[in-house]
Amino acid sequence: MTQAEQTLPESDERIKERSSFHKALIRPELGGVCGTILVFLFFFLTARDSGMFSPAGVLNWSIVSSQFIIIAVGACLLMIAGEFDLSVGSMIGFSGMSIALLSVTFGWPVWLAIITTFILCMGVGALNGWLVIKTGLPSFIVTLAFLFILRGLTIFAAISTTSKTIIGGIRDVAEGDWLAPFFGGKVLTGVFQWMGDEGWIEVYTRGIKKGQPVVEGIPMLMVWALVLVIFGHWLLTKTKFGNWIFAAGGDAQAARYVGVPVNRVKILMFMFTAFCACVFATAQVMEFGSAGADRGLLKEFEAIISVVIGGALLTGGYGSVIGAALGAIIFGVVQQGLFFAGVESSLFRVFLGVILLLAVILNTYIRRMITGEK
Repeated sequence: MTQAEQTLPESDERIKERSSFHKALIRPELGGVCGTILVFLFFFLTARDSGMFSPAGVLNWSIVSSQFIIIAVGACLLMIAGEFDLSVGSMIGFSGMSIALLSVTFGWPVWLAIITTFILCMGVGALNGWLVIKTGLPSFIVTLAFLFILRGLTIFAAISTTSKTIIGGIRDVAEGDWLAPFFGGKVLTGVFQWMGDEGWIEVYTRGIKKGQPVVEGIPMLMVWALVLVIFGHWLLTKTKFGNWIFAAGGDAQAARYVGVPVNRVKILMFMFTAFCACVFATAQVMEFGSAGADRGLLKEFEAIISVVIGGALLTGGYGSVIGAALGAIIFGVVQQGLFFAGVESSLFRVFLGVILLLAVILNTYIRRMITGEK
């Protein structure tokens, strides 16, 4: 307690503690928690008889949610640091095509193609950050430029080398590779086989898969999503670097005055966002066994919307990785839930617009509560 605070009377409003209700109300995860509860309740009442909550149904929307989570974690930390990355979607297509070209077309080992692609993508992320810092241009403009640059390079590289925009055969060349299973494999397969044998989950009753569980294991995509959420939450809430992220996004100049390496923080967050996009792309390539030049289309906006639903402010300096993950879960559940409920899939876009508008209104209200603005 400072000397000034010691001289203030106990009743002074400047040192009055906020109520527990007020503290809960300004938590960034509030919107995500409420939205998740409402979405699950809605689909439990409307689609539970369609198999949405069977083991196979849960796996279906969990995989989609995990895809959103992976890119939302990177977007969340970058937005809290006060920046945007609109090149994420193009980065996904670029990463997948890079792995496919290096491994299938040029004959590189898959593990080397994956590592090279990660280095290349993180280098592009660092370039994004460096350009934002050095030019003073808004990250919106710089990354919008790279959205077109990366997409154009992806299409050009695919057509100029193979005359195609889709390259298959990745699963074949990845056979026996030591790194590929970390992105395209499954874990706990023995546990799920045992559960199937015990009759706890459904198994195939005919064909070559007779006796095998419908859900064979947990895909590595879901494992990556969980690992990134845990890492992002720990980094943001338990480390000094996490405080630097908040400071860089809240008031960059004030943060510099107290010794925060704002430039380094922002560049590293651009690199981490690129890393998350590359994880998404690698898992996708290993799952489908192919890469397409148009993969990742509009994913940058879906990532940003997930983060906003999760409570992050568009102005930076405020947000939560847990909230962003909940926003991504809402996306995945709604996208697949509409299918299970028999609703026209195009309404998913309507939902995106409505939920984004509501989230921004709620976040603006919370920001005014925090800052005391009217």
